[in-house]
Amino acid sequence: MTMTVVNSVTGAAGTSTMPPEDTVPLTAPTDRVQCAIADSFSQWRTLVSQSFVPLEVRSASRSFHGTLRSRVLDELSIVEVTANGHQVIRTPSLIAASTRQYFKLNLQLTGTGLLVQDNREATLRPGDLAVYDTNRPYTLEFEKDFRTLVLMFPHDVLDLPADSVGQLTAVRLPGDAGLGRLISPFMVQLAENLDVLSGASGHRLAYNAVDLIATMFESELNLRRDPVAGAHGDLLGRIRSYVDAHLGDPELCPASIASAHFISTRHLHNVFHEADNTVASWIRTRRLEHCRRDLRDPILGDRSVGTIAARWGFVDAAHFSRIFRTAFGETPSTYRRV
Repeated sequence: MTMTVVNSVTGAAGTSTMPPEDTVPLTAPTDRVQCAIADSFSQWRTLVSQSFVPLEVRSASRSFHGTLRSRVLDELSIVEVTANGHQVIRTPSLIAASTRQYFKLNLQLTGTGLLVQDNREATLRPGDLAVYDTNRPYTLEFEKDFRTLVLMFPHDVLDLPADSVGQLTAVRLPGDAGLGRLISPFMVQLAENLDVLSGASGHRLAYNAVDLIATMFESELNLRRDPVAGAHGDLLGRIRSYVDAHLGDPELCPASIASAHFISTRHLHNVFHEADNTVASWIRTRRLEHCRRDLRDPILGDRSVGTIAARWGFVDAAHFSRIFRTAFGETPSTYRRV
């Protein structure tokens, strides 16, 4: 199976035989926008599955045309999809054959889409956003011609638990309300300016988009949380915000946190126990997540592992290396080189 691949910088076109794999197809991160064009539905079926994750693709149309404009930055993919109406299905058997877990965020640019996952469905119109999880079955259907922007990223890129994000799958996040009024236009600009996402600044900008999305998700989750959590729920939120603001302080500890909130350390531990966590674990996890992000940031490439660790409160480099390896399965230096 061959299809046309166009380099959007040089305009050169050629054919590319794409091997099946559970990764983005225009595979390696590149400083150039790549454009893949399918002039038949069989080509599109192959292209879509290799561009995201394996998918079952259906269409009743006899003629078909579709285009993908892609940027791949680290493990984050930004893909603008323009195509005739069709349906994609992520089945249990395809999920079982996959090894990496991703979230996909869709921004509807033109046309209408219907997303179904986790016994929920969302009708998406221009400006609307919705998230779905490639690790669970879903269906995405477009009746007519459409254009959409897809941001695909691994679960662990978000500073939110996957099960929390799971509460928002196939939920319409309107682009004209709440944080959507800020994030939807920003995402539209990403779609229109894929060519500027190059080098270290482009990498940083793309991951800033993920951070904005995480903020929107957290806001939506807060709106959905049971108000009976009462004072403890509010207190936990304030404490977590305090911890995030002071992660770089090596003296951050339960006693200092409790003092800052005028509660006893025993009460502090009880608040975290109710959330099935501990204070120390929360601090360690948040520090590790920030370190991991910095280790992949090319703008910080000239900083040593030890400097990055110290930036987030790890004063003992050897201790940091051990707990990083325990958490992520490899040393900080190895992770940085991958």
